Amino acid sequence: MKITLISLDNWGFNQFIAKELERRNIEVNQINFYQLRYRYPTFFHRVFNFFAKLFFKYNIKKKFLEKKILEELRSNGKQDKILLIKGDFLNPDFIEKIKPFTDELIGFFNDNFRRSPKIAKIYNVFDKGYSFEKEDVKQFGFSFITNFVYNEKELAVNEKKYEVFNISSTGKRDVIIQNIAKALDIIGITYKIIIVGKNTPNHNLTQIEYSKQTFDLNEVESFISESNVLLDVHRENQAGLTFRVFESLGFSKKLITTNKDIITYDFYNPNNILVVDKNHVEIPKSFFETPYEPIPVNIYNAYALPGWVDKVFELKKGKNG
Repeated sequence: MKITLISLDNWGFNQFIAKELERRNIEVNQINFYQLRYRYPTFFHRVFNFFAKLFFKYNIKKKFLEKKILEELRSNGKQDKILLIKGDFLNPDFIEKIKPFTDELIGFFNDNFRRSPKIAKIYNVFDKGYSFEKEDVKQFGFSFITNFVYNEKELAVNEKKYEVFNISSTGKRDVIIQNIAKALDIIGITYKIIIVGKNTPNHNLTQIEYSKQTFDLNEVESFISESNVLLDVHRENQAGLTFRVFESLGFSKKLITTNKDIITYDFYNPNNILVVDKNHVEIPKSFFETPYEPIPVNIYNAYALPGWVDKVFELKKGKNG
């Protein structure tokens, strides 16, 4: 069997899907369009692209990406299945060009329609679609599936340097994260919170770190190993669970989250998961005074990567289908 993964994988989570497929002796090709970014040769090209997008709806960067994806698909040959993750970054007519390269084109959306309206233009291009957003499952007829516990190894037992860890890209969540940091300061809880982005504030009333550099997954896991609790601040208009939630499950860490929908999941345990109101942050110190309670194995396995792969690709464990 041959399977190709096409995705915007800036953090590297999707490499674990490939590893699980390879473990089953499936031939896997990966096309990560985060690594296929166009770089302007000159300032003139940047100016040209600005006006081309404005007046002619032509985007040099998008055309470059489409060309590279097609080149790789032609090189790899016909595939049994292609999984496209974050397909809303691509145009519907281009996704149609991908279909002849496979017997089955699968889409997985770990963003939602209200944040990415383009989903409405592409959802029916796929032979099968999955979403982590319950609302989108109802609206577009997707099958529901969460993100997954990706880690395959135990973390090194490092000395705990702080109680709470979070890393997020800069955006509308910054103010909420700052308010949570202030609440942690009030009760004397240590933390390492990193906000990554091009712009950093002129002043900071908390101990939040701002960084212009990105961090790879190994660095993030090192920070996780040095903490007891993970912080998850979900994006506006999103109820689907982020990978921070599944890192907390995989690494047996407590979780502080602003996502109220988490209480509907079978792994929810108020001892392990503290849901805070982003508009009125209150964090009891008692949450940090009890140990993590392991979740039942059968519940954990339902969110582990092998089961995710079985469902999305309709495979059986240990077999190549």
